[in-house]
Amino acid sequence: MDYTLISRKTCHLCQEAEAMLAEKGLVYLRLEVDEDENLKKQYTFRVPVLLKSGKVLLEGKFTEERLAKKLLEV
Repeated sequence: MDYTLISRKTCHLCQEAEAMLAEKGLVYLRLEVDEDENLKKQYTFRVPVLLKSGKVLLEGKFTEERLAKKLLEV
């Protein structure tokens, strides 16, 4: 799987990002930031974070425009 979403259960921005990804039909692996100490150290204040093959595409508040643009770039 090429896409990974670093997320948090109680994060409304994460929920919005997941809804946008679902709307686009994007298949991704969801990782819970609080369940992994390495992810927590790296991303705790940055979620949601969308990765493509390990590289950050988007973080923080996703917008339709930013998401569409980033998906076209890869």
